[in-house]
Order: sequence, then structure tokens, then C-alpha cells
Amino acid sequence: MRILLTNDDGIAAEGLVALEAIARTLSDDVWVCAPEVEQSGAGRGITLTNPLRVTRFSEKRFSVTGTPTDCVIIAVNDLMDAPPDLILSGVNRGANLGEDVTYSGTVAGALQGMAMGIRSVALSQALYRFHDEVTAPYETSITYAPGILQRLVDAPWPDGVVMNLNFPDMTPEAVTGVEVTVQGFRDAAQVHAERRTDLRGRDYYWMGFRGGRQNPPEGTDLRAIIEGRISLTPLHIDLTHLETVHALKKMLGGAPPKLREPA
Repeated sequence: MRILLTNDDGIAAEGLVALEAIARTLSDDVWVCAPEVEQSGAGRGITLTNPLRVTRFSEKRFSVTGTPTDCVIIAVNDLMDAPPDLILSGVNRGANLGEDVTYSGTVAGALQGMAMGIRSVALSQALYRFHDEVTAPYETSITYAPGILQRLVDAPWPDGVVMNLNFPDMTPEAVTGVEVTVQGFRDAAQVHAERRTDLRGRDYYWMGFRGGRQNPPEGTDLRAIIEGRISLTPLHIDLTHLETVHALKKMLGGAPPKLREPA
């Protein structure tokens, strides 16, 4: 089995080291193509207005001056001599849960693999303190990911689906189980813009996430991680809200309505 690894934390990320250790329990044919610098929050962005440069470190290891999506496209279409059987994206420093999956470059790398017809998994290690001196407990991902991935590889897998795998912020011994979950939604918006002032007196903004405990419903990815379980969520890219589609068809089906004449 040929495996391609990518991430959004960059080619030098500790999580990529963890992902390589995980991948090599499944195969000895492991390729790496990751962003040159961190691309957290890049979502499914692709680079259209700048050239992309590739650095080759070894036969199967590359970095790209672009997003995770760029990395997957370039690796599969040009750098590899044959497509991979599996794409693993991560292990992200921090969870990718709930509505955050739409921001996530980690999930985006897996989505691009899915779009190219390749089975893909996003892996993230939850972390509640994001200071530079804090190391995520990647040993938890390393301990449990190989067995979960092997079962996924051996199982039937629908087209158009990616697997979003999150590990709780705790030691392997403290993990209480694995749960197949649905994507949750937080009680309140977490992303905010903080206004600051530079040394010349001009305002600027720094984007970030608020902390705080949530109380998500049972069965969601958010609840599983809070309660110390590994969360596995099958995701797909179809964002259509079918209930509204049916309602709008009753209202707008057939010929387009004419505008009313002004009174």
C-alpha cells in the first residue's frame, strides 16, 4: 500500500513526525508532501496568484510553498510516479471538530484526496493550551491510530467520504474508548478578532479562538473529545440542505416568477 502524508502545520511539524510513525506501521511505501510553512486555517484554499515552489529533501519527501490542497494536487499529479492508495493528513496540533472542519487545512488535505478518488483520513490531536512550550500528547495518536486505520482500510468505504479522526488531550492510558460520531456545533462562536495597536499608533487585528467549556449533545465529535474518547466522523463535501431544497421547490418550482410591479 502506498501512502501520501500531508498536513497544515508545515514540513517541520512534530505532528508530521508522529504521522510518519503511524504510516510506517501500515506500509514501507510512505511519501511526504507538506507545506513549507504553517497553513493552519487555510481550509480548501488553492494558490492561484503566486507560483508554487517545491523543495525536494529525498526521493519521497517534499515541501511546497502553498496550502495542503496545493500539496496533494502537486504530489499526486506530478511528484509521485503512481497515485497513492491512501492519504493521511495531520497529525494536527489541536483538534478539528464541529464547525471548525470548514476552516481546517488538515481536513482540506483529506478532502482533496477524496476529490481525486483516493481514500483519505484527517488526524488531529486535541490540545487545550496552545503555548509554544506545550507539546501535544502525540503518543496518544501514535498508540491508537494504527489499529483504527487498519480497520478503516479493510472496511468498505463509500465514495465521496473522508474520515475525520480526533484524539483527546490526554495520555494513552486515560483514553476511555473510540466513538463513531456526527459533526457537532459549538454553543457559541469561538473565532474572534482582537484589535491591537502597533508602535506607530495604527490599529490591526489578530484572529484567534476563545476557550471555554462547551456542552455539546451526546453523539457529537465535540462531546466524545470532552469525555476522553477518540472521535471518528465520516464527512462529505456536499453542503446542500435537502429539507430547504424541497421547501424551495414547492415555492419556486417551474417557470421563474416575474417581479411584481411597483405600487
